[in-house]
Amino acid sequence: MMMLFPAPAVVISIIIFLNLNSSIEAGVTVNVVSYGAKGDGSTDSTKAFVAAWAQACGSKKAATMYVPRGRFVVRSVAFRGQCNNGAIALRMDGTLVAPANYRVIGNAPSWLSFQHVDGLSISGGILDAKGTALWACKNSGNANCPTGATSLSISNSKNIAINGLTSLNSQMFHIVINGCQNVKMQGVKVMAAGNSPNTDGIHVQLSSSVTILNSRIQTGDDCVSIGPGATNLWMEKIACGPGHGISIGSLGKDQNEAGVQNVTVKTATFTGTQNGVRIKSWAKPSNGFARNILFQHLVMNNVQNPIVIDQNYCPGDKNCPSQVSGVKVSDVTYQDIHGTSATQVAVKFDCSSKHPCTGLRLEQVKLTYKNEPAEASCNHAGGTVSGLVQPASCL
Repeated sequence: MMMLFPAPAVVISIIIFLNLNSSIEAGVTVNVVSYGAKGDGSTDSTKAFVAAWAQACGSKKAATMYVPRGRFVVRSVAFRGQCNNGAIALRMDGTLVAPANYRVIGNAPSWLSFQHVDGLSISGGILDAKGTALWACKNSGNANCPTGATSLSISNSKNIAINGLTSLNSQMFHIVINGCQNVKMQGVKVMAAGNSPNTDGIHVQLSSSVTILNSRIQTGDDCVSIGPGATNLWMEKIACGPGHGISIGSLGKDQNEAGVQNVTVKTATFTGTQNGVRIKSWAKPSNGFARNILFQHLVMNNVQNPIVIDQNYCPGDKNCPSQVSGVKVSDVTYQDIHGTSATQVAVKFDCSSKHPCTGLRLEQVKLTYKNEPAEASCNHAGGTVSGLVQPASCL
């Protein structure tokens, strides 16, 4: 059969047309330097970042906001949607630096926030919040210290991807996910001193379908904290320490509160942390709950409280003495957890007398204290045991 080929001129025009289509598909890139940002570590580049975001968010094509190498000083800034495209990226080869004076951003809720954005990806880069001076102020007992800003807040957004981001020395929480759907974080690094106050690594609340993978968190508070209204969370390959472990809670601070459910923590290592995996609720009335939770394939290295449920949380004995938690804890599985405890009681279930914990399951747990079997403590806790469980179950 005879094959027909287009004339050379036609072939050339087809190639040109394809190349044009490729450039259209690639979208637009907005470099913050083009808007006056300077990566010299001292020039305030906030206005340039705001202008670059406005250009990227306003584009009808997929858009990338690019931060090249350098140290870019920015004050507290909110990047807001709705954007005109459903694929907007912040790509960073450089470092964003907070102002040297911690009070400049210290009373803002967040240093960098993204609000009402659909289809956002953040890749690479370092956020250096320079929080050490504020921590020193707080640790000195000075009552006039600012609260401190969360380094990165993403709220009321969906279809979010964060890859390879590093957060250093946050004033308060490092990363907060609030009111979001479909969030995936990979290769995140969080670094702060073990004595840095209230520096939770990643906090998730009122959000669904959040995944955290292959991340290393070293901080002064919870590595990951899970607040009310968090559902369908998956955390895998997490290295935690120093820090306070992975915590569900505190829950039940309010009478009417959304519950937490469908949480998986898998293949994680805790080193020198205050807690391993913890569920914590206030000792006061609430309609909150925590249920359908799986802790699986965990290693504890010299952890003070490897497995703990604390439903008698009452800091400073204020607002909750002589009350009991209304939060219902049920269907929590601890499977294949082993390692060493820094205290004699490695498993502590201190549940609510009004709403005892139900459906707790221990499977293949082996925790030691000073090369001897550790101990377990139970109050108002019910459940089952299967396989080798050490310390001996008190359920």
